[in-house]
Amino acid sequence: MNTTQLLLSLRRLHQHIRERVVNACEEQAGTTLARVSEQHRDDTLYAIDRIGEQVILEFIEREIAVHVPVIVICEGMAQGSTVLPAGTREQDARWRIIIDPIDGTRGLMYQKRSAWILTGVAENQGQEPMLQDIFLAVQTEVPLVKQHLSDQLWALRGQGTQGRRYNRLTGEENELAARPSQAKTIDHGFATFVRFFPGGHTALSELEDTVLAAVLGKAISERALCFEDQYISTGGQIYGLVMGMDRFVADLRPLLRQDNRLCCHPYDICTELIAREAGVIICDETGEPISCPLDTRTPVTWIGYANATLRNTIHPHLEQALKKFS
Repeated sequence: MNTTQLLLSLRRLHQHIRERVVNACEEQAGTTLARVSEQHRDDTLYAIDRIGEQVILEFIEREIAVHVPVIVICEGMAQGSTVLPAGTREQDARWRIIIDPIDGTRGLMYQKRSAWILTGVAENQGQEPMLQDIFLAVQTEVPLVKQHLSDQLWALRGQGTQGRRYNRLTGEENELAARPSQAKTIDHGFATFVRFFPGGHTALSELEDTVLAAVLGKAISERALCFEDQYISTGGQIYGLVMGMDRFVADLRPLLRQDNRLCCHPYDICTELIAREAGVIICDETGEPISCPLDTRTPVTWIGYANATLRNTIHPHLEQALKKFS
């Protein structure tokens, strides 16, 4: 199996999960899907999460692992990962496939907002692969029941970002082009400091006000010069940057929260290759590429800038503010 065949298989996997999850949302009440299924140290799994998880291992074993052994990394697994076919030694696997079956569970289970299926693939060679070793990434929108269009994006390293928009009513797919914002400022655009959950809001809000005041000037308190979007889905935020909806996103929770469990993890950010291949700048708080292992537990700080001009304008102020608040 080559990388092109792997990409096609992963796209089919995503489409299968999307169909199963949307059908469940149509057939079951939101309160049923919102039941807590399992409480992990780093996150909560709801009933809706189990739908995607049930599909993954069966599909990969049938469609991929029969051709090449792989390590599957996914939240909800006993050890955080498993090797397929069963009985294969970890060092004999060719690829590591990290998956988030549903990123954005909370919004989807209450039918407030789309969720995303996220997958990244790295070679399983030498030392344990890191996020920057991912050479293939796919993310697929799980739409609301009332929504008939669903987007899918993917990237192979060095080959740019591609996409398709799927019509659930007709079955048609149309090409979808990445188009990050080319705006030179965040004026009248979306610029978000992530704070999804209770705890740490005071420090995050103070940091946000400090940075935005430096970037926008005193007018920050006089007019709504920029806006935020607390989309509880890292994949959804990556999509927003790629498609020109968002200009700046900063998820600094690991730096400013005492409890790092409620923050971004590698499986949440495993499709950042899609953004980088589209021209979006994704980095850590120092401005360097994100460096984290492909696991389900490591806290991840990440920042996304739609273009280099925004990065050059905002990042110096952000670094200065972080020195103060750290």
